[in-house]
Amino acid sequence: MDFGGRTSLFGPFLAENPPFGAQPFPCHFRGRNPDFFGARIPIFGDFSLFHSSPFQHLLETPFGVVHAWISGSPRPGRPSLVTWPDVGHTHRTCFSELFGHPEMSEIARSFHLVQLEPPGMEEGAPPYPSGYQYPSLEQLAEAVPGVLQGLGIRSIVGVGVGAGAFVLAKFGLLHPEAVEGLVLVNLDPRAKGWMDWAASKLSGLTTSTNEMILGHLFTQDELAAASPVVRRLREHLPAMPNAPLLWTMYTSRGDLGLERSGARSLSCPVLLVVGDNSPHEDAVVECNAKLDPTQTSFLKMADGGGQPQITQPGRLTEAIKYFLQGMGYMAASAMTRLSRSRTGSVTAGEGERSRSRTLSRGSIGGGAAPPPTANP
Repeated sequence: MDFGGRTSLFGPFLAENPPFGAQPFPCHFRGRNPDFFGARIPIFGDFSLFHSSPFQHLLETPFGVVHAWISGSPRPGRPSLVTWPDVGHTHRTCFSELFGHPEMSEIARSFHLVQLEPPGMEEGAPPYPSGYQYPSLEQLAEAVPGVLQGLGIRSIVGVGVGAGAFVLAKFGLLHPEAVEGLVLVNLDPRAKGWMDWAASKLSGLTTSTNEMILGHLFTQDELAAASPVVRRLREHLPAMPNAPLLWTMYTSRGDLGLERSGARSLSCPVLLVVGDNSPHEDAVVECNAKLDPTQTSFLKMADGGGQPQITQPGRLTEAIKYFLQGMGYMAASAMTRLSRSRTGSVTAGEGERSRSRTLSRGSIGGGAAPPPTANP
C-alpha cells in the first residue's frame, strides 16, 4: 500500500483487517488478530504510571504508523490529554517519571490519556529500509488530525517535549479549534540557519548520531556526570534504529513563525517549560517573547536539567495542575496543598509583560495571571 511514495509496512495486515467503517485514513484497526501486537489488547508490564492498564492502537497515516497508548475513555465535555515524546524517547522513557508521580494520578483519573509515538519510534520497531524518507515534523503535525479522528477525540490538551513540543505547537497553529491548551517542554520554534547546519555536519564527522541526540536531551553537566537517567538513555538509544531519521528531520525543521496575534499565533493557553542550563533555555526564552503574554505561562525549573519531566516530575506536576485549574478542569478541592516556596506569585515587571508567574525557584514569568491559591 502506497501513501505519497511511502510504502506502508502494514499493508498485508490492513488487507486482512480493514479499518472501522468507512472512515478515511487514519483510523484504528479492528483487533481481530489477538497475536498481532497492534490489536486493541492490553500490553502487560510495569504500568504503575497509569490508573488502568493501557491499550495500544496502531493508526495508519500517510506518513507511517503512529502508535497510541490509551488509558481511560473519552469524557464528555472534556479534552483528552495527549502526549508526544522527544527524539530518542519512547512514550515510556519520556513520560514514565511524570505520570508515575503520585500526584499525577489525579490528572490521570480526570482525563482520557493518550500517549502517541511517531512512526518507527516505538519499542521493538524494526529499522526502516535504506533510503526511506522519514516524514518532516510539519508532516507529523499534519497527521495528528487523522489520528485524533481515528480515536474519536475532538479536542486535546497537548503535552510535548522537544520535537514533540514542536509537532503539537504546529498542530495548534494548523487546527486551533482542536487544541484547548499546550504544555510545551524545551520548545525550540526556530529553523536552523546554515551555520547551524554546517556545524551539525561537522559534528557528525566526529560524533555519533546517538551522542548528538544525547547532547540535545541533556545539559553538559548531566552528560559529564553520567547520571542514571543519562546512562539509561545511552543504553536505550541503540534499540531505536530509526531515531537518527527523526533526528535528521528535527535538525532540518522549518520555523514555526510564531506571532503574538493573527494566523501565526497560538490561540490557546500555553505553559512553556525549560530546565535551568538546558540546551534549549535561550530558545524557550525567545519563544516566550513571541507568544501572547495573556495566554502564556513560563516555568524555568531550577535544577531541572535538560529533561525536567524526568528529573523534576513533582514540580512539573504541580505546574500542570495549576495550568489545568486555570482552564477550569481541576477543581480547587482536588489541588494539593503547596508550601509557600512552591506557590505562584505575582512580581513586578515592565511593559505589557508586567504580570509574571513564578512557579518555582529560578522560574521566569510569562504573561499569565498567577495560579489560584491552594485551599488549606
